[in-house]
Amino acid sequence: MKARVKWLDNMSFVGESGSGHSIVMDGPPESGGRNLGVRPMEMLLLGLGGCASFDVVLILKKSKQQIIDCEVQIEADRADKEPKVFTRIHLHFTVIGRGLSAEKVERAIKLSAEKYCSASIMLAQMAEITHAFEIHEAS
Repeated sequence: MKARVKWLDNMSFVGESGSGHSIVMDGPPESGGRNLGVRPMEMLLLGLGGCASFDVVLILKKSKQQIIDCEVQIEADRADKEPKVFTRIHLHFTVIGRGLSAEKVERAIKLSAEKYCSASIMLAQMAEITHAFEIHEAS
C-alpha cells in the first residue's frame, strides 16, 4: 500500500490513497486550521469503523444472513497528555435485516475484532476496545 499527504495551506492537507482517492484533512481554528475537513485522528476512527463494518457485513452475507443495513457509531477517549493516544474506543453496531441471528451478528463482530480487522487489532495495542450491537427487523 502507498499513500501521499500534501500540505495545502494553513493546517489543511490533502491525502491521496494508492487506489486514487482523495480526502481533505484540516485542524481546528485554535490550531491554525479552518475546519475544512476531518481531523487526522478522526480518520483513524473512520478507518477502524470502515474496516470493522466491511468485515461484519461480509461475514454476515457469507453466513446467509439477510442483512439490509449496517451502521457503527464510534466513541473514543484520548489521553490528556502528549501523545494523546486513544485510551478507550467503543463501537456500537446497528444491524438491520430480516430474521437476523443475534449469535451470528455477535460472532461476526468478534471475528472482525479478533481476527480480520487490522485497524482494530493495531489500535487494541494501545486502547481498550469494546463492542455492542443491536438488531432491527426490516419492515
